[in-house]
Amino acid sequence: MSEFIQRLPEFIGNHPFLSFGFIGVLAAIIASEVGRLTRGFKALTPAGLTQLINRDNALLIDVSSIQDYDQGHIPGARHVGMSQFDPESKDLAKAKALPVAVYCKNGQASSGAAKRLKKAGFSAVYTLDGGLRAWREAQLPVAKGRGAG
Repeated sequence: MSEFIQRLPEFIGNHPFLSFGFIGVLAAIIASEVGRLTRGFKALTPAGLTQLINRDNALLIDVSSIQDYDQGHIPGARHVGMSQFDPESKDLAKAKALPVAVYCKNGQASSGAAKRLKKAGFSAVYTLDGGLRAWREAQLPVAKGRGAG
């Protein structure tokens, strides 16, 4: 180990771009992990979401477009489009004590909704990692149409 430390300045001097690139990638990984740990909500796998639904009767919110919701959604999910998403609404405010799981088509938009829920005072907020796409890949049931959810 001491030989490695003694030769490190020589390596950095001979390979400055490689060294700065390594430091940049390392800083990006650390920043990403710190952000993930401090965001206030947890990403669940489809199996984890199934457990949350069965164990804690979680409220499911689908924030994808109405067309995507009609084509398929998790049974029991309520549709609230991102343009109408308001964590302070009367309907959602009643559920502040319940676990709330937010998902979308591919898992990208749901993190914004989850951040807004945490900011509004919801205590247990979750997202479905990978969105409905991951749910379907796990071959879990999907409901279609507006009346099914």
